[in-house]
Amino acid sequence: MNIIKLVITILTLSTIVKANEISFNEIVESKKNSFTVSFFLEKISYIKSYSLESPSRLVFEVYDSNLLTNLDKAYDYPIKKIRAATSNGITKIVLDLYEYVEWKKPTQIYKDGKVVLNIEINKVKGLNANARDIIVAIDAGHGGKDPGAVSNNNVLEKDVTLLISRELERTLRDTKGYQAIMIRDDDNSLSLNDRYKSARKYGADIFISIHADGFRLASVKGASVFVWSENSSSSVARNLSEKERKRIQAQIKNIESYDFDEDVARELYPNAYKEKIDRSKLLGEKILDQFKSDPFTKIHKKNVEFADFRVLKSVDIPSVLIESGFLTNPEDAKRLKSKAGRRMLARSIFLGINEYYKEKPLLGSYFENYPEYLEYQIQKGDVLSEIAIRFGVTVDSINESNNLFNKSIFPGQLIRIKI
Repeated sequence: MNIIKLVITILTLSTIVKANEISFNEIVESKKNSFTVSFFLEKISYIKSYSLESPSRLVFEVYDSNLLTNLDKAYDYPIKKIRAATSNGITKIVLDLYEYVEWKKPTQIYKDGKVVLNIEINKVKGLNANARDIIVAIDAGHGGKDPGAVSNNNVLEKDVTLLISRELERTLRDTKGYQAIMIRDDDNSLSLNDRYKSARKYGADIFISIHADGFRLASVKGASVFVWSENSSSSVARNLSEKERKRIQAQIKNIESYDFDEDVARELYPNAYKEKIDRSKLLGEKILDQFKSDPFTKIHKKNVEFADFRVLKSVDIPSVLIESGFLTNPEDAKRLKSKAGRRMLARSIFLGINEYYKEKPLLGSYFENYPEYLEYQIQKGDVLSEIAIRFGVTVDSINESNNLFNKSIFPGQLIRIKI
């Protein structure tokens, strides 16, 4: 039986390796000072992206692919040349640049029977290295016809998770060096597959899935943080209903031919998978530490938990699932219903993400050499007291860092925040 499984696995992997052909499409100036380089793929791929200096280059390694025609094409400023070739099943795309640029990880979007791989670069003055934003995928749990857990006074999990996600998205959006991708940004239904697949499509660096819990005992309360494991460490994961498990299994099988198969990828890229698990645990610990330091958030599990939650199954993207509290507990339900309670949760998640990148700086990002200050852009309606709450600092510290004593703030203004 084991031999049969091994043969099937080898045949499956060999089919995947042969399947993905890649071809150059075009380079366009999509808007002023912004350029997009695009390729066509047969299916969504595992891609490593990084930047190099002296001279300035961007490199994209598309695994298990085959470039139909080698590429060596000169272009106009700021792209000196674009080169691409396949060796040992890896297609390496290199953008030789005249200067340093702001860049984005590739997106991979299926359209008109093809996967379009887009690489975007922007001309920005004053850069001393290539730099890009850290992309955070935020998954608001449940939605649409699936309300999730429900409190006694009809607070719905799907509403709570979306509101917490929007709070987190706003902080990331307005902080230089971060970019948020909302997997669900309204009250719509998404399959488990669509949730984690979107993280890869949009080039996410980390994946944060936000939930609220429910239990038959109203006394059970507090927040928990989970990372992926085939062996669950929590009764929460073990107690998934048989109906839910059947629904999950049905969705697992419903993968399109152009999709990236995360299950098979664990066999193809074991080192990437191991690193992802280690980084997920560290990310979870950083977020949990912030929950513990927040006097308004109670803790259900004091350590990061492990569970076979499908949305966490990416082979290389550090992923955590946050249970923000129990809606079946009156105290938690009241906290999650309030804007202040949700804001504190979003703050803890953001600060946990920030602490994670302090310890594991992302090469080629604005945080590669971690800055002493974060830069926040003032939005319409902002006041310093709310900004201070959002980042867990004092108004005096913001005033001192920016020499704002007795001065007004205005939309579009950049201020420094030391955390």
